[in-house]
Amino acid sequence: MISLFAGPVGRDAETGSCVTRLAIVIGVLMVGAVAVGVVIIPMTALNPGILNSVGALQCTSDQSAQQAETSGYAEDSIPENYLEIYKSVGEEKGLPWNVLAGIGQVESKHGRWEGPGIREGHNDWGAAGPMQFGALDGSAAGNSWGGEPTMDADDRPEEGYGQDGDDDGVVNVYDPADAIPAAADYLIAHGARDDMREAVYGYNHAWWYVNDVMNWADQYAEGDFETSGSVQQAVNCEVTAAGEPIGQAPNELSQAVVDWALDQRGKPYLWGGTGPSAFDCSGLTMRAYESIGASIPRVSQDQWAFGPKVPQGEEQPGDLVFFDVHQAGAGSPGHVGMVIGDGLMVEAWCTNCGPIAVHDYDAPGRSEILGFTRPLEHPDVKAQLGDQAQ
Repeated sequence: MISLFAGPVGRDAETGSCVTRLAIVIGVLMVGAVAVGVVIIPMTALNPGILNSVGALQCTSDQSAQQAETSGYAEDSIPENYLEIYKSVGEEKGLPWNVLAGIGQVESKHGRWEGPGIREGHNDWGAAGPMQFGALDGSAAGNSWGGEPTMDADDRPEEGYGQDGDDDGVVNVYDPADAIPAAADYLIAHGARDDMREAVYGYNHAWWYVNDVMNWADQYAEGDFETSGSVQQAVNCEVTAAGEPIGQAPNELSQAVVDWALDQRGKPYLWGGTGPSAFDCSGLTMRAYESIGASIPRVSQDQWAFGPKVPQGEEQPGDLVFFDVHQAGAGSPGHVGMVIGDGLMVEAWCTNCGPIAVHDYDAPGRSEILGFTRPLEHPDVKAQLGDQAQ
């Protein structure tokens, strides 16, 4: 069911992503427990979905969604008219058709469920149609469809996702030809091009729902199918949207720090982790400076206080960017990343945010930027580096 939260989902994903002083102790215990138990967490076990948009990166010339081949199970179990619409809408909107089909199965068994609101009326929450759009003003689900469940195309209000997908002059929430493209637009508005799992979460705020949809999507695809291409872009991309190499620092020391941090991409986030196989946010930045022989504080709050501060707009690769995560205390950061230029940073984000990767640091859904620092300008760091810092 379309979530009653009508706006695009913005997760404050930095919250709890980086250790405080107390959490260091817990994190060390966790690392010890992992070591004692010889527990290996495969990369495939990480949730790759909760990621920011990678708007400044352009890693491929083809930004359209890869379309999965249709499995025999999909051909046997999805009604022919629904399958045709899922596939044509997927091609048109640039979304995986099988994800749309997964939603259709979970919501209504492709229009075949006999429950209330599928073919007429609404269910108890005000949702209607095979894709279960909120279509009743004042209901728990709200009216994300916009206007009446069935209305003339000329009467469609500007608000809402309802549309006349088959150009028959009617906007009909019960017609899959209208409801499926509307669902695709809803997913796009909720970030599907960058983060499919998060967009599906926006459709219905429950992770069991996301898993259910994705499991059906996998069954409908022939062979393996990966919907989280943005994760791979963030991990592997080497150029900006302008085609320039990322992470070009102004001097050799900054370049060495940036290169070291970028080399950690693909490794998992671990709360309290300081490497070499996994890191939390401040563990990554601390070790990056340690790689050139510079010592900076361990936790993000102390790294922020360590400074020196750099005005926003003057940051450069190798600087640190801090986020005002409210749980960390007023004016105190709870997350840190390393600036690599072009509005990008490399970061160890959070437990469910996928591996260490490159992201925009001033993108929708992020916590507010608290500020920037340049550790290489700190007197203690200059003293440690000696002639190298000159």
